[in-house]
Amino acid sequence: MSTYDTLLTRTVATLNLHQTDVMQLDDEALRQLVCDGLQTQLRSGENWQIDASEAELSQRVLDDIIGLGPLEGLLRDPQISEIMVNRFDQIYVEQAGCLKSCPVYFRNEAALRQVIDRIVAPLGRRIDASSPMVDARLADGARVNAVIPPLAVAGACLTIRKFSSQRLTMSTLIASGSVSSSLAELLEWGVKLRRNILISGGTGSGKTTLLNILADSVRADERIITIEDAAELKLDHDNLVALEARPANQEGVGAVTIRQLVMNALRMRPDRIVVGECRGGESLDMLQAMNTGHAGSMTTLHANTPRDALSRLETMVLMAGLDLPLHAVRQQIAGAIDWIVQIGRMADGNRRVQSLTEVRGQAGDVMQLAEIICFDENAGEHRWMGELPELLSELDDVSRGQFLQHLQSRDSND
Repeated sequence: MSTYDTLLTRTVATLNLHQTDVMQLDDEALRQLVCDGLQTQLRSGENWQIDASEAELSQRVLDDIIGLGPLEGLLRDPQISEIMVNRFDQIYVEQAGCLKSCPVYFRNEAALRQVIDRIVAPLGRRIDASSPMVDARLADGARVNAVIPPLAVAGACLTIRKFSSQRLTMSTLIASGSVSSSLAELLEWGVKLRRNILISGGTGSGKTTLLNILADSVRADERIITIEDAAELKLDHDNLVALEARPANQEGVGAVTIRQLVMNALRMRPDRIVVGECRGGESLDMLQAMNTGHAGSMTTLHANTPRDALSRLETMVLMAGLDLPLHAVRQQIAGAIDWIVQIGRMADGNRRVQSLTEVRGQAGDVMQLAEIICFDENAGEHRWMGELPELLSELDDVSRGQFLQHLQSRDSND
C-alpha cells in the first residue's frame, strides 16, 4: 500500500463515516470534516512523505471519499470535453478536439469499480456480472458509459462525455463557424414553422448540442415532451416534460423502453416530441407521431450522410418487428421527415454543420433529396446550392424577400 493509501485509510477511519450522513452536509461542512480528519493524521507524529500541500491533500481525500477520485480534477477542467478510462491505470481525455494521454490514474481496479458504482447507484441502475454494461449520467448532465469484465477484457472501462457549463446559442455556433448566418436563420425558421428535423452525425459530432440550440426557437406556448435513454438534453423551455427510459431491475423486470415512452407521450398532449436519439423500433413510433399531428418534432441518429441517415432509419423501423413492407416504411419516412441536418467533427476537432438537406418525397423507390446549404471544404464556408426550401411559401412577402436576398448573397462564415 502506498503512503497516500495509508493516509487515506487512516483519515477515513477517523471520520466515522458510518455515523455521519455525509449527504446531509453542505460542501463547506464536509470539507471541514475531511480537513479535521486529515490534520489529525498529519499531526500524529508519523513522517508522511507526500509531495503535496495540505489543501491539495484535503481535496484529493475529499474526491476519493465522496467524489470520483482522480477524475474530479478532469471534470473540473473546462477545457476537457471527454474522459476515457481504458483501464484503472490508463486515462485519455479529449481537449480542443484532440485525444491525449492523462497522467492521473486510479490506485487499482477496485477503486475504479467503486467510482462506477458511485455513479450508477443513485440513478437506480446497476452494473455487475449479469449486466456488465450501463448508460448513466452525472448530476451536471454529463453522459456516462461503463463496461466491466467479462466484456471489458483488460478491466473496467469508463467514458464520460461532458457538456459545456456555458449555455450555447445559435450566435455561439455562428461565431465558431459551425453554421453560417443564413443557415442559422433558415434553421430557426424551420423550427418555428414546425419542420420535422432529423439531426445526423457521428459520435461526438455535436448532435445533442445542436438539438438543444434548435429547441430554443420553439414558441413558449408550445408543450414539449423529451424522451431519452439517459437524460442529457437541457432545453430552456417552461412547458417541458422530460422522460427517461429505465432498465430492468435485478429480477429482470420493470424495464421501460424508449418505444414505450414515445407511445405514452402521445397521451400527454404534446405539441412537439423530441427523442434524444433513435436507436431501434422506437423510430417507427416517432415517425407516426410526426405524421399524425405532432409536426415540429426532432430527433438524432448516427449516420455519415443524409442518404445514409434515411437508410439507417429504414433499418431501425424494420426493427420494430411489425413486418412492414419496405415501400410502406419509405412512405412513412418521406411523409414524416422534412429536413436532415448533417453535422460532423472536423480533423481539427471543430464541430460543423456540413449540410442542410430537404426530403421531397419519393420517385419510385428512391427518396428525393434536395441539398439546400452545404459546407464547401475548399472555400471554408457554407454555400447555398441553388435549391430553395419549400418553407419559403409560408413566409410573408417581406420576410421571404429579406431571406432570399440574404441567402443568395455570398454566404460566408463571418
